[in-house]
Amino acid sequence: MNAAQSTPHSAGTQQTAVFAGGCFWGVDAVFKHVKGVDRVLSGYAGGEASTAQYETVSTGTTGHAESVEVTYDPSKVSYRDLLEVFFYAAHDPTELNQQGPDEGTQYRSAIFYTNADQKKAADAYIAKLDQAKAFAEPIVTQVVPLKGFYPAEAYHQDYLARHPDNPYIVINDLPKLELLRDKFPQLYKP
Repeated sequence: MNAAQSTPHSAGTQQTAVFAGGCFWGVDAVFKHVKGVDRVLSGYAGGEASTAQYETVSTGTTGHAESVEVTYDPSKVSYRDLLEVFFYAAHDPTELNQQGPDEGTQYRSAIFYTNADQKKAADAYIAKLDQAKAFAEPIVTQVVPLKGFYPAEAYHQDYLARHPDNPYIVINDLPKLELLRDKFPQLYKP
């Protein structure tokens, strides 16, 4: 099965950002609850189209990271706001090739930038966090160019919303939504 590559959206006022922060289920759910975000798609970034399938990505040998493509309206939410949500609510940027119980390069922390402005903003934000010693451990988030984003299989889309009682979701992902609501009430949408 060949994955269809998604084209970053920039028509009209919408822009696209791609983030990897462990299992895409929780990252997807967090960004779906951010005001100004119009669409979130779970998928794969960092590898080739021919290896963008869950079973293959799960081997950790494809270069892909489980990622989300976030389409947003910059007049309602800034890229910097999305970075803040990514670092403080969606995942732990200090865990190398791991998030919670999930281990492997496919669970790494990465920002896949789509243009020079995103790269500059991500690098500057990470430098600011490092300078402020915002986290007890060093930030390991990669800032790399987006070569392609490949949507994940249908059963991975909207996973938290469709399986809120799944033990993995309850333990690992529902706390991220609570954190988003509590830390960023001005950005949270129910």
